[in-house]
Amino acid sequence: MTASTDRPRRALVTGASSGIGAATVRRLRADGWDVVATARRADRLAALARETGADTVVADLTRDADVAALVAHVRDTGGLDAVVNNAGGALGQDTVEHGDIEQWRSMYELNVLGTLRVVQGVLPLLRERGAGDVVVVTSTAAHGAYPGGAGYTGAKHAERMLATTLRWELVGEPIRVVEIAPGAVATEEFSLVRFGGDAERAAQVYEGYQPLVADDVADTIAWSLSRPPHVNVDLLVVRPRAQANNTTIARTGV
Repeated sequence: MTASTDRPRRALVTGASSGIGAATVRRLRADGWDVVATARRADRLAALARETGADTVVADLTRDADVAALVAHVRDTGGLDAVVNNAGGALGQDTVEHGDIEQWRSMYELNVLGTLRVVQGVLPLLRERGAGDVVVVTSTAAHGAYPGGAGYTGAKHAERMLATTLRWELVGEPIRVVEIAPGAVATEEFSLVRFGGDAERAAQVYEGYQPLVADDVADTIAWSLSRPPHVNVDLLVVRPRAQANNTTIARTGV
């Protein structure tokens, strides 16, 4: 959604070094967008830039100075039509009784406050365009609970409330706020990071059924951004066919 059609639309994608973020950069570039991709890992971003032609900025969204520099770069190199807040992740699967305080703090800092920093920084850029889109990639963890998941579901619920409240606060402005909530997505790192590098345990998450892949989620993001300007996709929940909810998966081998 943009006030002008004489130039490519421009998007900022966070968490772009792997998984859903990298897939979204590829998809938007294929659709003709200019893209600024940001993440913490410079080598991954450099490879993505060579592959897609995207502009890249190395930034840690838990650091105020990094986000300020990122926003300044976006402003000074062409402005912004959309932001895809994808950076986030889960750590551990402990019960509440045995939850690791530092892991909970890290999840909240990245999933919630990282998104908050970016949104606060880019809203003026979207307003300068005359219109814009704020996409927040949450999770089905933002819409339900499960044993061992309170740290992650708590952070994702907070991120969901950030998106919902922002939509209400911006009503009347030509800025859309879209929440994309994926279920089980098999990416190269999500479960591996969650389980501290335990590859066997990470693989078990996706055994016996066909999970989503990063391209499936990138497709939903691109679709939501392609809607006519008067259409807002408030919430799009996308799961594997085999997954009924956060804890019910038909592990039938297909």
